[in-house]
Amino acid sequence: MAGSGESSIAGISEMPPRVSELRRFIRVFFGRKIVVFGMVVIVLFMLTAGLAPWLAPYDPLKPNLRDTLANPSRTHLLGTDNFGRDTMSRLIYGSRISLMVGVIAVGIAAVAGMFLGLIAGYFGGWCYTVIMRFMDALMAFPMILLALLITALLGGGLVNVMVALGIALMPGYARIMCGQVLSIKENDYIVAAHAIGADSVRIMLRHVLPNSLPPIIVMVTMMMGTTILAEAGLSYLGIGIELPTATWGGMINEGYQYLLSNPILSFAPGVAIMLVVFSFNMVGDGLRDALDPRLRGIL
Repeated sequence: MAGSGESSIAGISEMPPRVSELRRFIRVFFGRKIVVFGMVVIVLFMLTAGLAPWLAPYDPLKPNLRDTLANPSRTHLLGTDNFGRDTMSRLIYGSRISLMVGVIAVGIAAVAGMFLGLIAGYFGGWCYTVIMRFMDALMAFPMILLALLITALLGGGLVNVMVALGIALMPGYARIMCGQVLSIKENDYIVAAHAIGADSVRIMLRHVLPNSLPPIIVMVTMMMGTTILAEAGLSYLGIGIELPTATWGGMINEGYQYLLSNPILSFAPGVAIMLVVFSFNMVGDGLRDALDPRLRGIL
């Protein structure tokens, strides 16, 4: 008896120390240098988009036919395009479009997908069947192909591109949310809420939804990069945001004809897209580790 008591005391003493959730999150999230690099790039990306009118040295839409296809110089650090427009100015203003499309399109997808997934998972039955079979039908198409189809039907333009990408991204959020709800609604605290007479809306909004958010937050972060890349692809194909609006995909489309003489026209926006997408993916990966419930309460 004494031996078993001593072993239980030793087991308790060997348990890892409890720490605050915020301290654990900061320690895990900022513990990888690649995640810190991604955060720095994203912050610079957002500052560039927000301060574009003050950072851009020239008007991104104003042509200068006397200075077309100029090589990088002190006057034009990244040269000019075939209309004489400053490449750096267009690159800076293109960050605003990329950020706007990423935030709004992912917002549309996340809100709509979470709402449908929450309803389908909580109520089940015919509601689950109708919503999830519709999501399965949308997922039968590759995301970029579905966005391409919707954009072709709605027409080009900034608003239509954001709506198309939001619809194309929605099924992923709905399926993840539905899976989370199906797991969470079986917990004891949900049963207790039913027992004391709480209505379904209160249970969904106060108990189910908050506990379903961690994987959604990670997905939002990682989908930002995917959305920016998809918008660039649509603009490159010529059915996205209409010219002469400065977009990174549109700049690549305009510059690929001059790869041999002025490669920077395509390389500059291509590198910008690569860095931003990579950074969002790394930050999303860091968030996934930091929000892992298996690490909660320990260092």
